[in-house]
Formats: sequence, C-alpha cells, structure tokens
Amino acid sequence: MSTPFYVSPQQAMADRAEYARKGIARGRSVVVLQYTDGVVFVAENPSRALHKVSEIYDRIAFAAVGKYNEFENLRIGGVRYADLRGYTYDREDVTARGLANVYAQTLGTIFSSAAEKPYEVELIVAEVGSAPEDDQIYRLPHDGSIVDEHGSVAVGGNADQISSYLDQRHRDGMTLAEALKLAVESLSRDTNGGERTLTAEQLEVATLDRTRPQQRKFKRILGRQLSRLLDEHAAGAEEPAADADADADADAAGASDEGAGGKGGKGKDDSEGESGPKL
Repeated sequence: MSTPFYVSPQQAMADRAEYARKGIARGRSVVVLQYTDGVVFVAENPSRALHKVSEIYDRIAFAAVGKYNEFENLRIGGVRYADLRGYTYDREDVTARGLANVYAQTLGTIFSSAAEKPYEVELIVAEVGSAPEDDQIYRLPHDGSIVDEHGSVAVGGNADQISSYLDQRHRDGMTLAEALKLAVESLSRDTNGGERTLTAEQLEVATLDRTRPQQRKFKRILGRQLSRLLDEHAAGAEEPAADADADADADAAGASDEGAGGKGGKGKDDSEGESGPKL
C-alpha cells in the first residue's frame, strides 16, 4: 500500500490563496470613491447585461470582480438576507456591516473547505450615511477577511497600482464630477505606466446618493448623462492646457515684436494625447 502524498496545511492554504488571487487579477478593475454627496462606483465593464455593481438595499450597494457566476450567487444571497432582516425587524436594521459579516462567513467557510475550490471573487459592500463621516465601505477578499476602507478602494486587475494612484489624489469633499474623473483616470492606467482611453460604453457607473428624497439611494448613471459628465471633465482638462499654450505663444510673440515696436498676438496649440493598447 502506497503512502498518500502529504501537503502541510500552510502550503495547502497558500496554494488556494494563490489560485484565487490569480483568478481575481484576470478581472477588470472596480473603483469605489467617496464624494461629498455619497459614494460612486466605477467599473470597466463593456457588457450591458452582466452587472458588476448592483443595489442590495435602500442605502447599500455591492460591487465585485472575478467569476461572474460566483459573485452573482453571493449578490442574490445578500439581497435575500437584507429583505428578510428588513421585513422581520426594521429597515434600519439592515446595515453594510451586518451584510459584510455574512459575506465574510460564507467566503471564509468556502476558502477553508478542502472539498471545493475557493471562490475567485473580491467584493465591496458600501453604505451611504446621512453625512460623509457616516459612510461605510468594506472590502472582502477571497479568504473572508474584512477590510474597513475610507475614501477610495480598488479591486481586481492591477488594483495595487490603481489604489496607490487614488491614495495620492483622492480628497474629502470632491464633487461627483471630480470623483468620476479621478476614477476614470485611475482605470485608464495600464500596468506599463501608459494610459488608455475609456469611453462611456466601456464603463459601468452607479452612485449611492444621500441627497435623493426616496429611501432607495442607488442610481445608475447611463447614456447621455454619463457621456455629458465625461465630456465636461475632458473639456475641463483641455482648457487649462490651452490657456497655458496661448499665454506662452503670446509671450513669445510679444518678445519677438518688442524690438520692432509691434504688438504680440495670441496663439493656440491643440494636440491629442496618444492612447495606449487596450487591455
């Protein structure tokens, strides 16, 4: 009788963690940012049928990366938990903290079970409060741990690089337009340091807006509204550059005409940046 192959528990867990991380890294990134009126979710997702960002309850939303069938099962379970708890007790008793604890138990049980593979998913659960300091954002990795986030968080793809970019530029009190611009800029950066161009058709955007008068604070930003917000940011980024070019041309013209007693005019140099390869 042959001796069964032995693998230490530490090595087995490390292998399962590596397997899950590789699966998550293959997914396109999701960015969640706090802004002055709530929380905005921005995901690179060209599909119009399969959502990575969804509503869970009145003030709670869910975002995920990884295998769609796995995080969709978790989303449905979260909706059922929230509906049952809200119906049994009170709507105010449904919180992002409670939902995150439920997800953590589920993911932790699956990850530590040798009978099935770990889930290749990473989740974000967010709740908007009555004031910015009451907002809650929780990140749940594949192993069921809970990370309490503030300000900004990114998961999937090159999340480490995106998170570093957001940490340096995100600030409290940003408007929705500013937060959306920052999120798109962070998602546009590839692993080689270049930049890509992301259009409205490639993005899935939603908000938890505390200023909405109804109980349900979740709202998707689609179509012309999203295109208008992106165009406003593009125009806002071009105007300072155009003004700087015009001032530089005016100074150069004034310097060249000064000796002849002429009056300098203004010039404008419009140029388009190159976009890197699409991932």
